[in-house]
Amino acid sequence: MDKQEGVRINKYIADAGICSRRNADDLTDRGLVKINGEIATRGMRVMAGDVVTVDGKTVRPVEDKVYLAYNKPKGITCTADRSDERNVIDHIHYPVRLTYCGRLDKDSEGLLLLTNDGSIINKMMKASNYHEKEYIVTVDKKVTKGFIRQMSEGVYLAELDETTRECTVEALDEHVFRIILTQGLNRQIRRMCEALGFRVTDLKRVRIMNIRLDGLKSGKYRELKGDELRQLLALLQRAHD
Repeated sequence: MDKQEGVRINKYIADAGICSRRNADDLTDRGLVKINGEIATRGMRVMAGDVVTVDGKTVRPVEDKVYLAYNKPKGITCTADRSDERNVIDHIHYPVRLTYCGRLDKDSEGLLLLTNDGSIINKMMKASNYHEKEYIVTVDKKVTKGFIRQMSEGVYLAELDETTRECTVEALDEHVFRIILTQGLNRQIRRMCEALGFRVTDLKRVRIMNIRLDGLKSGKYRELKGDELRQLLALLQRAHD
């Protein structure tokens, strides 16, 4: 930390692995963040020697960064709320506090990245960075050329009043297709299919950027290391904050 300039409070909290910078701003707006016992406001800077608390608990930036690839089973919820017995943090039971990067809904399965490196969470989640996420999807009707074309060109979602970005879609079987997205609207694939009269019966995320699910059993995780991690961090280094 620069002793003269300090660091913005949202970055400090993110670097502590508590949450993303955006969520740190929300916590600050709710009056849950204090610096040296005084309620903090957005944009305040933490100086060397300052004590920061979030909801009454002292937080400090972590030094040892952890990056995990986790194969989330169906039924596990992407939340840190301990009142949900199926929350992903308790389920993975990792000894270091982690935050997930991008959600998978409860009925979906597949690749989830978790880390205590708050500096990369925003970069991974910002739609403007166009990071690829790949899914294998099964639907209740035959996948037609028209369906593939409509999905790839973009689908208007009335409930969100938004048209999805163009994306790569490929039929794999009569009822199965592959889709690669560069945005992450809430329940996007399910909403896209529903808008075209299809219902998703199975959805699995198999890739995020250069990280693949290959060989990772359901409910298990592996630490990202070596070239795989270096490539991921290099891609994120080029992304916008």
